[in-house]
Parts: sequence; structure tokens; C-alpha cells
Amino acid sequence: MHLAILWHFHQPIYRRPGSRDYVLPWVNFHATKNYHQMARLVEETGLPSTFNFAPCLLEQIEDYSQGLANDPFQLALELPPDKLGPIESERLRKFVPNETKPSVLQAKALASFFSPVDPLPSGREAMLARRLEILGGLLPRWRRLFSEGRTELTVTPYYHPILPMLFNADSAGPERPGPAFRYPDDGRTQIVRGRDYFSREFGRPPAGMWPSEGAVSAEVARAVSAAGIPFIVTDENVLWRSLSRPGEPGDLYHAYHSGGTTVFFRDRVLSDLIGFTYQHWDAREAVTDLVRRLEDRQPYAGDRDIIVLTLDGENPWATYPENGVPFLRALFSRLASTPGIEPVFFGDYLAAHPADREISLVPGTWLGNFSKWSGTPAKNDGWAKLARARAACGPVEEILVAEGSDWFWWFGEDDTREFAFLFDAYLEAAYDRAEIAHD
Repeated sequence: MHLAILWHFHQPIYRRPGSRDYVLPWVNFHATKNYHQMARLVEETGLPSTFNFAPCLLEQIEDYSQGLANDPFQLALELPPDKLGPIESERLRKFVPNETKPSVLQAKALASFFSPVDPLPSGREAMLARRLEILGGLLPRWRRLFSEGRTELTVTPYYHPILPMLFNADSAGPERPGPAFRYPDDGRTQIVRGRDYFSREFGRPPAGMWPSEGAVSAEVARAVSAAGIPFIVTDENVLWRSLSRPGEPGDLYHAYHSGGTTVFFRDRVLSDLIGFTYQHWDAREAVTDLVRRLEDRQPYAGDRDIIVLTLDGENPWATYPENGVPFLRALFSRLASTPGIEPVFFGDYLAAHPADREISLVPGTWLGNFSKWSGTPAKNDGWAKLARARAACGPVEEILVAEGSDWFWWFGEDDTREFAFLFDAYLEAAYDRAEIAHD
């Protein structure tokens, strides 16, 4: 059986509107810790893996790699330890919450920006220099891996929106936000701009697309097809609800046609084991368990079929020992050497085994429904603000930013004031651009 793994890289826009002033440090943090780590593991192991980049992440990586980002967290890392004040120390405690001694706090925070895939440089100045080196070489490294065929790269719509809800917010079903929101042109713009930015960045079009949050619908599939994107990947729950008959286990391991594009459905159980469970296991025992579960699926996934794993490629490793490196090395080694399992790129699989089944997608996400992004008072209030601003201002850049999924994910959660601040700031900037007064 064939096996395709897609790792999703994404961060929302953390800059204040119209500036390169960063409110949160997570692009900077993940760039040298996780995006670099995964590239190194591709080079080291040679296992075919697919990586998905959100364009709004790529442009922020460029800010950091070119030294254009004004990031107060980075400045706190660079200050002489004896110059750290209470504000800088508080910023560094985002990375090392329980440390109070400024010099130790800074040293530990700086070390936290590195992956154990490489030896940790010795001394503060060496670590700062190494970070600059990694940042400057990060995207060139991914371009080279892609151009050499050593990895497959896919894309997300530009600002990571929930596409079905841009096309028609009523598609969220019971979680619909209340205020009408129906701007399919915005959805198409996010898709096309994402494709075009990716193509400029990497010198060739994306191999396919992971729609933000795995959110799809029949309308989304048609728009992706119109943009010339060969395939999309979403969650198995969408398959089970889209079939016109009771599902069977083997249904999951096929590629489908929908709206002119090909659709793959991820195995949720296996993907979630990596994302949420195996960090509590011994690395080799976890890999053995995963391989056993793959082999258990062989009666349903024949020689022509494909099992798809898709998950976040950056956040899970924070809860794994050594940032997940022992687990990932063991996983890639076992997958490459286990008889009967053939790791592949999606595009190579499709070239040999074109989709031969039709399906009309019902709206859904990687979680199933839309409840993480809509349906609660705080999330619905966000949609109401966005709907008023979109109606008043049109599809200006700031509105497209505010359509991103992350704002709605965090509305109503504890201690997410930076997300609320950025969302409101972009709506305010949209009104200012349109020269429209508002309450």
C-alpha cells in the first residue's frame, strides 16, 4: 500500500497593519526550531514527505530572513543580559515561564529557539549568529529540496481562511454565525493569490493544496479546480458524510474526483495519534504501534490504494521529548524499510493511479464541524464585526487578513488578547483605507 504524509506549516499575520512591527514571536520561534528541523530531517532520511506552507507564513519568514522584522521578543534575546528590564523579562517568559534570574532566563529562552537536530551552539553570541544563518538559509533550503524532487510542497489559501464560510457562512450548518457572510470572490482571491505567491517563492506552482483547517465544500473544490490546483486533502469525516451510501473501511484509501479536482482524505486516527498521543510514549514503541496499525489496514488498502496522514508540522513537537527528533527519525527509518509500505508524494501517486471515483463534498473541516470557528457568542461577534467591515470597505487587503481562521479559533479562549487586538486593528485599518467612519 502507498502512504502519503502531509505536514502543515502555518502561522497567522502577527504584524500590526501597515508595518513590520510584530506583536507575537511565533514565526521567528518556529522558523529556526521547527521549519529548519523538518528540512534537515528530509535531507537526512530521504523519506518522501509533503509539506504545506501558508503564504502569510512565508512572507513573514521573509521579513525575518531579510532583517526587516521589528520584533520586541527578538530584541529581548539580543540585549546584554544586564540590560534586561521587567518588560523584556516578561516577554522572554513566554518561552521559559518559571525562570526569574534575567541572565538565565535569556539563555534558556534563546536555547529554546533551536532544534536538537543540530548541536546547540556554545555561548550567546554564537547562538544569535547561528539563528541568523538558519533564517537566511531557510527558504533557499526548501526551494532546493523542492526543485531537486526531494520533497513535495503544497499551499494554503493566502491568509488561511475558512473557505466554505467565505463562500457562504451558512455552510457551517448548526454553527453558522448568525450574520450573513457570503463572498465567494474573496475565497477565490485567497486561493489564487496563495497559488501565485507560492509560485513566485518556489519557482514553480504548488503540487496541491491543504485548504485551511481542512475546510472544504463542493464550491471550494470547484474553485480549487478553476485555479489549476491538482488536488486537495481533507479529513475522513468529510468523506463519510459525503458518500451517498454507508461507508466501508476501504473507501478511505482512494482518491476521488470532486468539482474537477482530486480529493484525498486523511486517516484521522493515525494522524491524531502522532499529533496528540505518541508524545507520551517511548519513541520506538510509538513507531512500532503506528506501523502495526498501518499493517492492520492492509486488508482494506490494496496495492493501488493510499493511506494519507496529515497533521500540524510545527506545534506537536513541543510536547515530545527532544522536540520530536528521536520519534521522527525512528518513524522515517521504519517507514522507509517496512515491506508492503511505500511512502510516496501525492503527485507521483496520482500520475500512476488517477482518481476514478466521483464525490460531491459536504462542508466540513479537519475537526468535523465548524464549532472551533463559529457558533459561540464570542466567535459570532467576530463574524458580525467582519461582516460589517466587509460590506462597508470591500475586499481590501486588511479584510482579507481578517478573514483568517486563527482569529475565530481563539475568540472566547483565555489570554488571547493579542489575537483580538490584531483582528480589531486590521478591521480599523480597513475602515481607514476606505475613509469610512464607523462606531
